[in-house]
Amino acid sequence: MLAPSLFESSRPLYMDRFFDKAFENFFSDFSNVGFSDNFHTDLIEKDGEYVLEAELPGFDKKDISIDLKQDILTISAVHDEESEDKKDDKKYLRRERRYQSYQRSFRVPNVAPEDIDASYEKGILELKFPKKDPAEPEIKKIEVK
Repeated sequence: MLAPSLFESSRPLYMDRFFDKAFENFFSDFSNVGFSDNFHTDLIEKDGEYVLEAELPGFDKKDISIDLKQDILTISAVHDEESEDKKDDKKYLRRERRYQSYQRSFRVPNVAPEDIDASYEKGILELKFPKKDPAEPEIKKIEVK
């Protein structure tokens, strides 16, 4: 899976989401390619930090997982809802359940887990990252023999 970078604006995030979804579903039903089956994010630049806001309405804090592995930040949310009536005298003609599962990944170079501050309130997950200057690549000389 391709992961858009949060701090590089070479390509808009919606394009990353479009192409990720297109390649993910390349050999399946093309009618599923789109934006409605994933959560939306906004990236805000503030003094000294970046703020990522993710819309996750209907989820509890316990439903949300945030992982950082090898500069890839993954936000997952899973919600399983089933209302069950324990009365034995009911014969169901139809029972409905609700299951939601979302996942998005972003490349976040040079960020440690302890540098990320996460909060969730009123359906909005907010992640704060410190704003760092891009590291200059180290140039190593190779001796010609």
